[in-house]
Amino acid sequence: MTRTVITTENAPALPAPLSQGIRKGPVLQVSGQLPLDPDSGEVVGTTVAEQTAQTLRNVTAVLKEGGAGLEDVVMLRVYLTDPAHLAEMNEAYATAVGEPFPARTTVYMQLPPGLLVEVDALAVLDD
Repeated sequence: MTRTVITTENAPALPAPLSQGIRKGPVLQVSGQLPLDPDSGEVVGTTVAEQTAQTLRNVTAVLKEGGAGLEDVVMLRVYLTDPAHLAEMNEAYATAVGEPFPARTTVYMQLPPGLLVEVDALAVLDD
């Protein structure tokens, strides 16, 4: 199977040596996306709800470019900077992702200043 790099202008270019996504066969891994505007590269929002919504829009854009959608996601990993943000993130997440929810792990970590959330995704396609 060929490994294919997934790149889209509808998600921000990431400031690190990585691909926005990689697809190999039916498996598509989306790199951790940040709450950045794809056009300006600026952080979108100051609340975890706003940043979660933008981050998931970016994840969705990479999925779409790779031939997938949120319905193909089997695992999402959410990285938060503060455990106090969990309830607010969960509300924004539930709205953006919808049921049935994929499996998920939430990890608390330090992100660069102004960033409250990061999300990566693993999708499996039917082809």
